[in-house]
Amino acid sequence: MSLATPAKPALWKRLPVVHQLRQSVGLQRGMLIVGLVITGIFIFVAIFAPLLAPYGYSTLRDEDGIFGAQQPPGGKHLLGTTVGGYDVLSRVLWGAQTALSVIVVAVLLSIFVGVLLGLISGYLGGWLDRVIIVIADAVYAFPTLLLAIVAAIAISGGQSSLWGGVFAAAVSITVVFIPQYLRVIRAETVRIKAEAYVESAMVIGSGTGRIMFRHVLRNATRTLPLIFTLNSSEAILTLAGLGFLGFGIEPTSAAEWGYDLNKSISDVTSGIWWTSVFPGLAIVLVVLGITLVGESLNDLADPRLRTKRRADGGPSTTAETTVVPGGSLDDVPSIEALEGRV
Repeated sequence: MSLATPAKPALWKRLPVVHQLRQSVGLQRGMLIVGLVITGIFIFVAIFAPLLAPYGYSTLRDEDGIFGAQQPPGGKHLLGTTVGGYDVLSRVLWGAQTALSVIVVAVLLSIFVGVLLGLISGYLGGWLDRVIIVIADAVYAFPTLLLAIVAAIAISGGQSSLWGGVFAAAVSITVVFIPQYLRVIRAETVRIKAEAYVESAMVIGSGTGRIMFRHVLRNATRTLPLIFTLNSSEAILTLAGLGFLGFGIEPTSAAEWGYDLNKSISDVTSGIWWTSVFPGLAIVLVVLGITLVGESLNDLADPRLRTKRRADGGPSTTAETTVVPGGSLDDVPSIEALEGRV
């Protein structure tokens, strides 16, 4: 008596986002698709901003002369001009590039430092664990935006260059995010180090470093994509908050949506709406798109919130029991199919 092993799905079907998209149904799928579309447009605009923007982010004139301040939408300026005389459309498109740069630098730094500290804290334990947790709790207790402001002032030192401003904003956001990654990885590490395969590795004489980075790390980082998406939207808001309060990047160095909103406050009371609506709308849409992706992935990773598709494609109330990308009850044959193979 033998059972044939079910064939694995194609590699592209087992990719993280593709797997979750195939797994989702109903409202979950709708949220994920909308979030992916908005996020994809944001990334596309950020990458190709130099080609899409009609002018540079600090351009004040063309061959016909100076643009003029607070020009209404239309003509050569589809979204109008700002109080400083910059083209609103160009500033919005170039601002996507600045936002993406800050997200990438901030989240990558947060992941690197937070994962490393969480791994060390959870695996080694003892007094080192207590010291790291106390420091992380102290940092986490501070208001997020206030801590980011203090860090930005200390790091930038009054510099307003593009990469200086991006790096200052990214590091200030990193300081806020590190405790979140640290706690998640530490909790997973404490759980995983009690597993049988880790104890077996200890018995056969594997070194601490090999066990930590080969056996524990790869299993402790499965939830990072969820945290990455949620923290990306928070990074956008923190960057916009810094710019709105005057701690962002100067307009001659880069375009930044929060800074443009700050300069448009006086325009609102004068009936000049275009200088604030479009940068604000860009912030709302990008945060909405990234948040929809994060929340959808979070729902799909929770067996209690995820639904299983029937063989005919319809939804069912039966929850799946696996949360590992690439493994799904959809891949398991039915009882009737198994009995037919005996």
